[in-house]
Amino acid sequence: MKAFTVYEDKYNNKNIVNNGNKFMTGNGYMGFRGTLEEYTKNELVACNISGLYDKQGDSWREPINAPNGLFTTLIVNGNEISLLQLEPVEHMQSIDIKEGIHRRNTIWDTKDGKIIVKAERFISLEDFHLICLKYSLIVDKQCEVVIKTGIDGDVWDINGPHLENYILEDQNGLIKILSTTQELKVPVVVAEICKKSFEAKEVIEKGEKSVIRCIEFKAEPNVEYTIYKYVSVYTGNDETSNAEQDCEANALKAVYIGYEKAYNEHIIQWKYRWDVSDVIIEGNEEDQLAIRYSIYQLQIIAPVHSNKLSIPARGLSGQTYKGAIFWDTEMFMLPFFLHTAPQVALNLVNYRIRTLDGARKKAEYYGFKGAFYAWESQENGEDACSDFNVTDIFTGRPVKTYFKDKQVHISAAVSYAIWETYKFSGDIKLLLRGGAEVILECARFFYSYAYYKEDKDRYEILDVIGPDEYHERVNNNAYTSKMVYHTLDVALQALELLKKGYPKEYLELVSRLNYSVEIANIIKFKEKLYVPGPDKKTLIIEQFDGYEKLEDCSLTEVKSRLLDPKEYWGGGHGVASNTKIIKQADVILMLYLFRNQYSQEVKKANWEYYEPRTEHGSSLSPCIYSLLSCEIGNEKWAYPFFVKTANVDLTGETKQFAGSIYIGGTHPAANGGAWMATILGFAGLNVKVGEITINPNLPKTWTKLSFNVIVRGEKYLINITQKDQKIIKL
Repeated sequence: MKAFTVYEDKYNNKNIVNNGNKFMTGNGYMGFRGTLEEYTKNELVACNISGLYDKQGDSWREPINAPNGLFTTLIVNGNEISLLQLEPVEHMQSIDIKEGIHRRNTIWDTKDGKIIVKAERFISLEDFHLICLKYSLIVDKQCEVVIKTGIDGDVWDINGPHLENYILEDQNGLIKILSTTQELKVPVVVAEICKKSFEAKEVIEKGEKSVIRCIEFKAEPNVEYTIYKYVSVYTGNDETSNAEQDCEANALKAVYIGYEKAYNEHIIQWKYRWDVSDVIIEGNEEDQLAIRYSIYQLQIIAPVHSNKLSIPARGLSGQTYKGAIFWDTEMFMLPFFLHTAPQVALNLVNYRIRTLDGARKKAEYYGFKGAFYAWESQENGEDACSDFNVTDIFTGRPVKTYFKDKQVHISAAVSYAIWETYKFSGDIKLLLRGGAEVILECARFFYSYAYYKEDKDRYEILDVIGPDEYHERVNNNAYTSKMVYHTLDVALQALELLKKGYPKEYLELVSRLNYSVEIANIIKFKEKLYVPGPDKKTLIIEQFDGYEKLEDCSLTEVKSRLLDPKEYWGGGHGVASNTKIIKQADVILMLYLFRNQYSQEVKKANWEYYEPRTEHGSSLSPCIYSLLSCEIGNEKWAYPFFVKTANVDLTGETKQFAGSIYIGGTHPAANGGAWMATILGFAGLNVKVGEITINPNLPKTWTKLSFNVIVRGEKYLINITQKDQKIIKL
């Protein structure tokens, strides 16, 4: 089980925040941070609900944390026994990623004797509204015990409070908190039922935002006392006519089937997921655990339950980045789901189809046509991105950024994702039920956005921000221009497909969008769009106009110029903004995505040029350098970047601040990137029109790599060793 268990075998209060990310549990409907039972909002406890947002005043909108139904603390002979009060003599916290079970075992040596607390909990994959906790106590001396457990409604918020109109109820053994969000008045209901393995007196305490059971009893030495908590979470966003009634009924149902059955149903669902998605690495235990952990993190945030939702950039680990969906999902997470969970992949692209009107509104707001997708997208696709995303660390004043205004490549990422999903699945229905419309509207946006330069007789994409956010408002960013070209190309391909195979639907779509004139525009636009190419002598592709004129200094030199480690590197005055130092893979990402269109010499020259100039200040960056290294055929270059990507949430060694803004949380794009580096990189997997090929180049320490993929409804097993390779249809 070592390769399925992540653990910490001693207590360190400095790790509380990082452990909240590291020991996450979830099921796509909700994510619960890896905090311990006695923790409160001060330790960033959060039960984060997918797709439910709230805005307070002038602050940005962010996702909702539901009241914490797992709160439990212990009082022995009148003294609180808690990690927040007493240092333990032994402590272990772990996450079993094979079965999605969070466990802790803590031992205190007190004046009242040795006290042992054991707990395990899971967020059910069988019942998306259910959380279960088993909490046990053992003492070695007779003592008076109070277990205080219930629902803590005083939740952690960054820009809250978001819940109001609290109603606390206690009836027939069930306790409940009803509340509503402040902006949209969406009901949020948490119900809890607690069962005991022993006789005890029970008293209910109600606070302003909490309802707590006080379970009082005399504990005998070396007897295990166990409580079972069944917590149900519902909101008004669920498909229910009465969230309160359904929440109560769900808790009662869980009690009826019991903890063991709920546990077994949950792990059966995990078995189904691992049967398809597991990746086996032999020869390196650390890498084996890291790739499985990456897969686990993707599984606990996958919107299996809904075709209306996507995955936020920080998963369900909290309110960082406003709980918004970025291009991360399409470019770094979608490939994993395409190959292992096709329905989830369809759900992800369906979110973009569903939020097309939000993208149209954004384009119209800026004076453009078509669909300009949100840089930070929430439930309806409207942009949640602030004009002031960074705060100056020295003055405390907000700094104007242009992320939402100029990162137009998000619309290209959406088009790319829809087309890749269509190609992979071969399902024309995806295009017919909105996918083609999205691509066409993105192409229309880019035509509206582009500049025609008469003196050069070409279209250019000016005033943008590429993936490298340290350089704002640049012209002819190579990655952006290439992605725009791809959007135009697939728009024309989609039109041709529909025209030939579905003429009725084609005519209806073209008529409804008033697109007949636009077709000629897009053909002309594609023919004359300028996409920066390799220099004839150096083979280097200039990242954007004027990049070569910037100061060419080392990363070490730029770091030495920081006056404060929390300084923002980009913008108008950042230490990197006038240098060639970039935040993350930019040209390199372009070369990987369109690798068949560039020579090995061009890919190698640009890798060697840009990597020393890349800070890797985003968790999206290392996996792309790993992937292009594999494409070049150099696993020695690729491997360190894989390790960095796959371990990002295990180590917690990531950038925690942008200026003074906290940006911590999990990194699902890096988790997806670790899978991509392993399967698409080291294994060299390629699926083209349903045909599977592999071109492996394994790290030297890996003696075997084995994994499954699902291609157009068929399951395949791929086994690769240093000497052999097999593709087996199952």
